[in-house]
Amino acid sequence: MSATKVIGIVLLVAGILALVYKGFTYTKETHKATIPIVNAEIKVKDQERVTIPTWAGVAAVVVGGALLATNRK
Repeated sequence: MSATKVIGIVLLVAGILALVYKGFTYTKETHKATIPIVNAEIKVKDQERVTIPTWAGVAAVVVGGALLATNRK
């Protein structure tokens, strides 16, 4: 399997996932305050959402499909 074909498959799958899920959520842990006397630390977990634009998902599907279609020998 050639590198172009692998890249095409990865782009195609990533584009389809971007269109279906429209983004992803991740948890970021932040340290808000430290109390040195008690040796305590306050941590906050924030959930953040990254939205993937529809045009980026469509572009990934088109480019991935084009790479797979033009890589035929």
